[in-house]
Amino acid sequence: MSMDHVEVGSHPLLRVGIFRTVFPDELGALRTPDPIGSLLVLEPEGSPLRREEATRVMVRDLLRHGGYKPTGRGKPASEYLVRAAENEKLGTINLAVDACNAVSLQSGLPISVVDLDRLLPPCRIALAEQGESFVFNATEQTIELSGLICLYDEDGPCANPVKDSQRTKTSDVTRTTLSIVWGSVGLEERLDRTLDWYRSLLEGAGARTEPLAVHAG
Repeated sequence: MSMDHVEVGSHPLLRVGIFRTVFPDELGALRTPDPIGSLLVLEPEGSPLRREEATRVMVRDLLRHGGYKPTGRGKPASEYLVRAAENEKLGTINLAVDACNAVSLQSGLPISVVDLDRLLPPCRIALAEQGESFVFNATEQTIELSGLICLYDEDGPCANPVKDSQRTKTSDVTRTTLSIVWGSVGLEERLDRTLDWYRSLLEGAGARTEPLAVHAG
């Protein structure tokens, strides 16, 4: 799919990094290499980033801006990963998701990764309106999105710092993904370091990455 930018609506706190990844084969045919798989634990060796309480607080403040409550089942995805790792339940899924989870777990920044070929451009990032929701897993559970910053395509909201929608998730036949690292004012340096590391891990696994421009909406 040809897409070179994402439109981002006005938001006083939001900072994002967005890039495309092209994999050398379908995800179902690719193995997650050890340098990525070994990062799916709380305190791995070789990680250039470590979770910080200040990061957690600023991410929650980002999500609260539009009125969303980032607590309980609605907490940021990066916090879910910490709980899963604590319970030794953070296993491998596929190369795209594993790299996303590893970097999010260690950096403390939520990350969305979706199948680019399942998106219907143009794409934009904006606060969800009252009553919006989407299905986020195969059992058709839904998340209420009101006030939550989200990625939209022509069919509606499809990803955010808490959950990604089922309709745009990766699968065994995925070849190209779109990644969004969700950051905030005050976390610009961490966002840049996270993006560089994330892309280097994917490129080390044989994928090709390319940044997408962010256009003010």
